[in-house]
Amino acid sequence: MSTALTRRRFIALVAVAAGLPLLLQTGRSQARPARWEGTALGAPASIQLYHEDAALAEAAIAAGLAELQRLEAIFSVYRADSAISRLNRDGVLENAPDDFFTLLTRALALAKISDGIYDPTVQPLWQTYFRHFTAAHPDPAGPSQRDIDAALALVDWRGVELDAANKRIAFARPGMGLTLNSGAQGYITDRVAAVLRAHGFDRMLIDMGEPRALATKPDGSAWRIGIANPANPAQSVTTLEIVDQCVATSGGYGTLFDDAGKFTHLLNTRTGRTAPAMLGVSVVANSGLIADGLATAMLMAPEARRQTILREAGGHKAVYVTPEGVVSVTEA
Repeated sequence: MSTALTRRRFIALVAVAAGLPLLLQTGRSQARPARWEGTALGAPASIQLYHEDAALAEAAIAAGLAELQRLEAIFSVYRADSAISRLNRDGVLENAPDDFFTLLTRALALAKISDGIYDPTVQPLWQTYFRHFTAAHPDPAGPSQRDIDAALALVDWRGVELDAANKRIAFARPGMGLTLNSGAQGYITDRVAAVLRAHGFDRMLIDMGEPRALATKPDGSAWRIGIANPANPAQSVTTLEIVDQCVATSGGYGTLFDDAGKFTHLLNTRTGRTAPAMLGVSVVANSGLIADGLATAMLMAPEARRQTILREAGGHKAVYVTPEGVVSVTEA
């Protein structure tokens, strides 16, 4: 049995010029698109900006990619030498980078706002599902309740100890683990956008796993972001028009542990069970830092708590979709 562990495309970018890994088009006086495509934290990523000078665009994109590489060395759970992997292995991280403190502080604040519905210490539970479904001949019914309960005993955002004065992060109990994938992509999108802006670019669409639009397109129109169909993420079921905002999408269809699609990568930190595959939510906020983790929280939150969590966490709108289209919209 195969395990679908590659993160599928959450967002379909609509009405954006297609390109090769790096496509630069320039003219005498008209700004043309410069586009890069690759990956960030294991997810498809892209940069699209506009300028009439190809050399300036190349330099800006190179600087943005250097920032991406720097932050992946902090947040990537796929790299054994990253800061987050060292914390998970050793239970403590000395001289933690400032970026780590910034993102982790936000993640813990969101955990508090959501009453633990969003919990960055979910990694032991994720690893339980990963080990189960990558073993030879896994039980299609999923991990045993005993294994799930053992993992849940290690999931508690209040057990993360932050000592900003000494740049130290530690876990209260052995065996705890952290993932900031739901948050890091939005944060990296913000940071890469800041680098490109520092190079003089003010009209761009940055997607490091979550898209962020700066200003408008050169013709003055909004960027159009297509929201993926959970049953076929290559298609969109609706679009959002975005100016100076970020859109983050969360859905169980992003990673499926089993061929039948019963078990997804989004985990309920109270029951230990997984979110449904055919429901997605897209959150609109002013930054990726706000939108990214909030999308996961909004997907897992009971309907009665959605508006409060969205408002207190700084989001503007949450759009829920199924393969049939938009099923509900929550406004802050």
